[in-house]
Amino acid sequence: MYDNAQEAASTIRRTFHREAKTAIVLGSGLGAILDWLDDAEELAYKDIPHFPISTVSGHTSKLVSGVLNGTDVLIMSGRFHYYEGYAMQEVTFPLYVFQLLGIENLILTNSCGGINTEKLEPGSIMVIKDFINLMPSNPLIGPNDERFGPRFPDMTEPYSLELRGLALEKARDMRIDYVEGVYAGFMGPYYETKAEIEMIRRMGGEAVGMSTVPETIVANYLGMKVLAFATITNMATGIQRVKHSHENVVKMAGIASKTLAEWIRKVVGEL
Repeated sequence: MYDNAQEAASTIRRTFHREAKTAIVLGSGLGAILDWLDDAEELAYKDIPHFPISTVSGHTSKLVSGVLNGTDVLIMSGRFHYYEGYAMQEVTFPLYVFQLLGIENLILTNSCGGINTEKLEPGSIMVIKDFINLMPSNPLIGPNDERFGPRFPDMTEPYSLELRGLALEKARDMRIDYVEGVYAGFMGPYYETKAEIEMIRRMGGEAVGMSTVPETIVANYLGMKVLAFATITNMATGIQRVKHSHENVVKMAGIASKTLAEWIRKVVGEL
């Protein structure tokens, strides 16, 4: 892993002329952020050694470097999911590369289903304060390389209190409606059953999706500060009255993305 990550990092350094401290992983519908970048440079995943390729509709496959609101950033336009058939180490491989590139702050975004009907509805934006890992594997399983991080990383604060505080301050300044909540990571790719949603609700999960948790685990292991936003694109099975479709998820993500993109731009300007 270390040698592969070094090779990928070397390729990125040769391609991009700036060194960012903040990275953003774009979920479905958030491509608008790329339009606001100054001095943007792009590198296709296929041209980065050992990088997977995103196979999901709504996700492109390129790494973008640029300046967002005065701050150098590195952006993943397209992420990887366990359900695509990748191993957990492949899903999270870019984060190891990011550490070698000097990334200190990681902003994650996703589209997901709402469970807590008292707080959430389609179009809501949730700042994730904790997670429940319901995926059948963990990206840290296997031999540990101390050059990356400790064998048993702490998860007391998986989402940085400092970055969350900054995000909430900006939301108040911008008069953005938001909630804070617990995100449950589900393997997918099928949408959860009614019984599974009831189980997640009883466990304390307020929203459910198929990403974000592996990246959160590895980023904390690597010593990064993490901030994560979940866009509620639909209510979970048994709550909404229509069947799920990925097309509707992408459509709703696009509607809510303008507000979230502007919010992220303001946060990044302070990093």
